[in-house]
Amino acid sequence: MARTPTLNNRQKAAVLLIALGPDVTGQLFKFLSEEDVELLSLEIARLGKITHTERSAVIAEFHDMCLAQEVISEGGIDHAKRLLEAAFGQERANGIIGRVIQALQVLPFDFVKKADPAQLISYIQDEHPQTIALILAHLQPQQAAAVLSGLPSEARAEVARRIAIMDRTPPEVIREIERVLEQKLSSIVSQKFTAVGGVRSLVDVINCVDRQTEKMILETLSENNPELADEVKKLMFVFEDITLLDDAAIQKVLREVDTKELALALKGINEEVQNRIFKNMSERAASMLKEEIEFMGPVRLRAVEESQQRIVAIIRRLEESGEIVIARGGGEEIIV
Repeated sequence: MARTPTLNNRQKAAVLLIALGPDVTGQLFKFLSEEDVELLSLEIARLGKITHTERSAVIAEFHDMCLAQEVISEGGIDHAKRLLEAAFGQERANGIIGRVIQALQVLPFDFVKKADPAQLISYIQDEHPQTIALILAHLQPQQAAAVLSGLPSEARAEVARRIAIMDRTPPEVIREIERVLEQKLSSIVSQKFTAVGGVRSLVDVINCVDRQTEKMILETLSENNPELADEVKKLMFVFEDITLLDDAAIQKVLREVDTKELALALKGINEEVQNRIFKNMSERAASMLKEEIEFMGPVRLRAVEESQQRIVAIIRRLEESGEIVIARGGGEEIIV
């Protein structure tokens, strides 16, 4: 059996959701809280490269944990352990039970334990020494040592002293520090996206959820990570998706687009999109547009893409104002 990759539980959930596909994930999001949808969406967007073996291990672990939790709910941990040992052997059974118990217990600062020490230093070095000491006290010794070594020299001894004398900390204080730190770390986004995860995967999921969930995700991303939100919005509706609009919506869009702008946007685009545009114009206007495209000559691809993006911005503005409707994968739009 493949070994489970060293991912935290939220990352494993992101891998599993991507494996399930955007349609199923969109349906699952309906049963989650807004906070969980936000956190999982962000995790999907910044998920790095995951191999087929690692993905298979995550799916296998999920299956094992579902089986274990079902048995535990029926007869308790001891009963589950006996059944799992009979089915899988003692070593694997102990591993499954351990993961279930760990999943049921959310340890303080668990989300920090996979963070790169250099990135973590940059986010906490200006905090109060007591706060830094509290965070380091919950990390693995090797990770805490790397962070401590990277702090300014004048802060190291004081943080070390506070770790040594630290006693019990009220749970509400820990939760508040966790909340603030997690919000800071949420801006760390991997720049290398792959077909396994990344912004494209998040966009596929968002396109399958209902409009209310989509709006909530985008608003939250805009508040916490404007750059990521902009990248998601740019990919959510590409120019070729204009075929998803009905004729009335296309005609409304065309009334707001200059002929030269439209000709540039259609340069080199596939015939399906071109024909859909021509269909929603008068014969005279379509003929003039075709001539404009033909006599335009060679143009830079960047200019074409910029023109298409400006038209996409118009489409999104019209959708947000309720003037047009874009067909989505999360069920039929409700018309009132």
